[in-house]
Amino acid sequence: MSSLVRQKSTYSSEGNNCLELAVGLEDAVLLRESDEPFVIVTVSSRVLGGLVRSVQGDVFGR
Repeated sequence: MSSLVRQKSTYSSEGNNCLELAVGLEDAVLLRESDEPFVIVTVSSRVLGGLVRSVQGDVFGR
């Protein structure tokens, strides 16, 4: 997994407290938190996009 190109969230702070994502094989998006680099959550780009749209649209009623 070290050959993956990871993108750091623009909402993350400097240092070892950030969310990173990378695009894997077959439309998989791999998410990890920098202080737990071996814990990786894998979702499809479609599922992640749906979550982002739901949060942006305030579906969860903040």
